[in-house]
Amino acid sequence: QVQLVESGGGLVQAGGSLRLSCAASGSIFSINTMAWYRQAPGKQRELVADITSGGSAQYADSVKGRFTISRDNAKNTVYLQMNSLKPEDTAAYYCNAIITTIATRNLRLSYWGQGTQVTVSS
Repeated sequence: QVQLVESGGGLVQAGGSLRLSCAASGSIFSINTMAWYRQAPGKQRELVADITSGGSAQYADSVKGRFTISRDNAKNTVYLQMNSLKPEDTAAYYCNAIITTIATRNLRLSYWGQGTQVTVSS
């Protein structure tokens, strides 16, 4: 069993900052790419940023220069530092990780966290 647990969401004024965390736990053999997605009401889930196990990151155009993704491989944790937040960043943020478990070393499976709400007021 693998679990992803997010934390750090909340309500913030425009221009403010938040830091999201997502910790993976369970029978993990290795973690490949870790990512943050978000979904606003009535919209499709979209990729915000992802980062490989080697630390290579990519970002959605809408967050470039404002958000920073990072990870601590020793802690199986990924972070999203969000600065200069805008009302349009309001969404439920979901952590995703591509994980190989101890029991299934030939497979890389996608796991999701439960989501954490970020609300940016104007």
